[in-house]
Parts: sequence; C-alpha cells; structure tokens
Amino acid sequence: MAHYRQLGSIPPKRHTQHRTPEGGLYYEELMGEEGFTSDSSLLYHRGIPSAITAAVPWELPDQRTTPNHPLIPRHLKLHELFQGEEWKDTDVVAGRRLLLGNGDVRISYVVAGAPSELYRNGLGDECVYIESGSGVLETVFGSLEVGEGDYVIIPRATTHRWVPGPDAPLRAYCIEANSHITPPKRYLSRFGQLLEHAPYCERDLRGPVGPLVVEGGEVDVLVKHRGPNGVAGTRYTVPHHPFDVVGWDGCLYPYAFNIADFEPLTGRIHQPPPAHQVFEGNNFVICNFVPRKVDYHPLSIPVPYYHANVDSDEVMFYCGGNYEARKGSGIGQGSISLHPGGHTHGPQPGAYERSIGAEFFDELAVMVDTFRPLELGEGAAASEDGNYAWTWSGGRR
Repeated sequence: MAHYRQLGSIPPKRHTQHRTPEGGLYYEELMGEEGFTSDSSLLYHRGIPSAITAAVPWELPDQRTTPNHPLIPRHLKLHELFQGEEWKDTDVVAGRRLLLGNGDVRISYVVAGAPSELYRNGLGDECVYIESGSGVLETVFGSLEVGEGDYVIIPRATTHRWVPGPDAPLRAYCIEANSHITPPKRYLSRFGQLLEHAPYCERDLRGPVGPLVVEGGEVDVLVKHRGPNGVAGTRYTVPHHPFDVVGWDGCLYPYAFNIADFEPLTGRIHQPPPAHQVFEGNNFVICNFVPRKVDYHPLSIPVPYYHANVDSDEVMFYCGGNYEARKGSGIGQGSISLHPGGHTHGPQPGAYERSIGAEFFDELAVMVDTFRPLELGEGAAASEDGNYAWTWSGGRR
C-alpha cells in the first residue's frame, strides 16, 4: 500500500551513485508492481541481486487439487494435520499442507518449530495469519516480530525466511494469491491513504525494522513460480546472502497487522460480510469476524440469516472465541468450513432462536470468499469431518 517508509542508508536522490565506505558502489534494485506503474521500493545491495550460480528443480509440497464433487459443504479439522512432535522439524514454507485452491488463491496450513530456508513467492503476495505462537519474519527489507493474531502481508518476490519462537509451535494459516493483496479500495483515498471510515489505519500497521545486513557467502533460495501445472519450484544457489541490503525506501514492503486492532462496524440489524472485510486480492476477499457488540434493533436476530453464495465459495477459519451460529456442527478451534457457491447455508438448527437477545459475540474467525470455485487439496482430504454436510437435517439418509 502507498505508505512511504525509509530504513538504513540511501542516497539523497534515487538512481544516483551510492558508495560503500571503501569507495565501491552499492547495487540499486527497483522492486515494483504492475510494470513500473504502481507501488515500488528501491533497495541498495552489497552484492549484485541478479547473481546465481546454480538452479535446480524444487519439489513443492503436494499441490494437486480435486473438484468439490458432489457439491457439498465441508468441515476440515486442521489441528489433526500435524500430530505429536512432528512440528518441531517442520518449517512454515516446506511444511505447508494445501487445503483449498483455484487459479486465484491457494490456502494452506502449517504447524512449525524449525526455521525455514530462504524463500520467495514469484506468483503473488502472501497473507499469513498467525493462529498461535510467535516468531520472526526475516526479509530483505528487515525483520518483523510476529505473534498470535497477526496478519503478515508479504509482497510478491520478497526474499524471506520464517524463524519460529522457542517456546511453542507456530500455527500459520497461509493465503497465497496469484495477484497482490491490498486493503479494500473503498477504504483508501485516491492517493492511497486509509480513510476515516476504514476499520484500521496506518498507525495499526507494523513495518520491518533493520535492515539486517547479513554477511555471508553462497546460500540457497527457494522460489515458487509459474509452471506447466500452474505452479512449480526452483532452488537457486546465490553467491552471497540476499539479506545484504544496507538501506531502502518506498511504498512496497512486508508489514503486519493484528486482528485485535480491527475496529468492527456494528448496526441495529445484522451487518453483511463486506462490513468485516480486511484485505482483497484478484477474485477473492479476506474478512474477519472479531469480538463485537451485535445487533440492537428490538426485533433483531443477531446470527446470520440463511444465504446462498451465488457468486462465491466461502471459507471460514475458526481461530478463537465461541462461534454461536455453528453450535452443534462439530466446528471448534482450528476448524475450517467450506460453503460452496450454489449451496444455501446459515446457522445450525436452534442457533437462530438462541441468538435473540444476545448483546455481544465473543468470536474470532478469518474468512476468505473466492469468486471462482475452490478445489480440495491433500490437506482437506486428510482432515475432513464427513458428517458436516448433514448437520442441518439431522443426518444422512
């Protein structure tokens, strides 16, 4: 987003000489979007950022998907995907298990305790939601300390690595776009400032600190990119550590935003999902449902009305609190519900009536709505509760 920042050592004017203490030149890299017509940053490297000494295929985690057929709503129990102590040797990049995906977005989940290798996503931006745990995101722009409830936005092609904290596993819900991920356009002025009606502002965003300026020789960098089946991976070997940036400035960089800083919009009657939107990408949106005062019309019904997703699939990740509308469905902390386009869904039996008179919902969930159908990844097959589709009718016949 267009919010200017500057870190480290940069020359007074862009595209001019910037010399090392020894008299050599730092190497300027423009990292920009949409063919020089959108947000960008300038980074100053000790070494040539284009240099590689080897390139071999990188075998990605299983990216295959299968259609949601027959078309039914589904419940995934993500906490069943990583058992015992296996998380201790798992990292946030290579350990991701694909849940859902289409040509616009891929949604994965990982429980990690090990540092990742250096990595960059050449397909699109990533939004990683930290369900629990803590750690550090190290990047070419500097480092970000992250923890429970943080959204971490990582621009396309940003070289980075994840370092989980020592005390507990880092549980990460990973939303990978084939586009950029930004605040909703309606929250922004025509110059890019977050407006007064937006549910968060620039003060709520945390940028990198640093720069890191890591010394070091040859290292590997994992790159996710377009391939014959939509996505592929390459392992580069580079002659010097990519965290050799002495300074940078611009409006393109990773940042964190904590879900607790989202200010919910409420009303006398039920507010539709766009009131809860936090980010958007091409053909999908990200919303969140946070603890809030609920509808205060004397005849209101606080839980959602039944609704059909005519144009979208709805994915809800339940990450805290007590989700009133889903009582009796088996859904709990760490669950995902998938309600596909064409299927009418809403509160479980009894929730409609029980919600009358409620004044506050203590719930926490991250929702992704896609505008093309989602297919199921191997992580969905491994974690599905096969009973969910029949919970509105009392069981399958």
